[in-house]
Amino acid sequence: MSVIAEDCVSRISEVVPASGATLHEPVFGGNEKKYLAECIDSGFVSSVGEFVTRFESDLATYVGAQYAIAVASGTVGLQLALVASGVKPGQEVLVPALSFVATANAVSHAGAIAHFVDVAEDSWGLDPFALRSHLEEVGQSEGGKLLNKNTGREIVAVLPMHTFGHPVDMPGVLDVAAEFGLIVIEDAAESLGSLLGETHTGLFGSVGMFSFNGNKTITTGGGGALVTHDEGLARKLKHLSTTAKVPHRWSFDHDDIGFNFRMPNINAALGVAQLEQLPGFVANQRSLVSTYRQVFALSDYGVVKEERRGTTSNYWLQAFLLAQSHSSERDVILELAHDAGIAVRPLWNPLNELEPYRGNPSAFTPVAKDLWSRVICLPSSASLIPTDIH
Repeated sequence: MSVIAEDCVSRISEVVPASGATLHEPVFGGNEKKYLAECIDSGFVSSVGEFVTRFESDLATYVGAQYAIAVASGTVGLQLALVASGVKPGQEVLVPALSFVATANAVSHAGAIAHFVDVAEDSWGLDPFALRSHLEEVGQSEGGKLLNKNTGREIVAVLPMHTFGHPVDMPGVLDVAAEFGLIVIEDAAESLGSLLGETHTGLFGSVGMFSFNGNKTITTGGGGALVTHDEGLARKLKHLSTTAKVPHRWSFDHDDIGFNFRMPNINAALGVAQLEQLPGFVANQRSLVSTYRQVFALSDYGVVKEERRGTTSNYWLQAFLLAQSHSSERDVILELAHDAGIAVRPLWNPLNELEPYRGNPSAFTPVAKDLWSRVICLPSSASLIPTDIH
């Protein structure tokens, strides 16, 4: 067995409990039980209730958005954002090749075509330089539209994702989007608590989406939320998410083909309690990266991923990038760690190499493939740092 792999797992085990650790488990140490009981006692456990309203208000305040719309999952939130932003079936949406499959799936669910672009070596998110270069190569302006000259389809939007909570170069993406006339929708699923300069992720495009799955920085069990400064778009998002029902005291009139995408009140009750603890969760995850840096210090195995200058990452997932010379150790480390009960994992397989998306339009994506071959995701729960998170 590899000495390097054994030493890497030994170093990781200095951080995780002796019993091992999941990749990212939730922490319930606040008012979760109290608010859930209040929600049950109220009888409003479905898509209406005071906790949904409160969660949306608290979330908007935290990120600095004018509006927040709570939805059933991050994936349906992205689908809804695409539809409400005017993306039509058959149009193409530019997506980073390195992301969780939900990013591309949301595009498909909206009837559009995911078109893959490479990521940047520093952010691990969409590379604006690669984006511009690719559009200059395949884009063709015709009748006020940007067409993909290889497919004949219109390219209408770009969907950057903030990988592991590390903000994308959004000013660069916005510059390219303005140059080519693209809608910008942010997949901020993993980045609640992350800033680019003084601005929270999710607020650079027309709309941003956060996920509250069980493994995220805060959880509502399942769920997501959309944030925007645009009043008209916010109204449309909320309307479409509630089956496009026209408000009325008793009549069931619907003026569009809507979706049943609203977050249930009982999930929002959990979210309100989690939001109260969010600053502590983020502080712990930001401290955890220092701990991993210490245990991997004085080794030449690779580097622990750190935030870029000018950004503040929530460090949703801690990640170790193996040196090129040790890339062959990745799977050995994964196997040894799992044998020890430590749930490390590799990066997602590049989206343009997955079976459902191999035929989709794609740029050359060498950085995404290289990162996939060398990154190991480390246990990242806020509870791994024994400090007060309340």
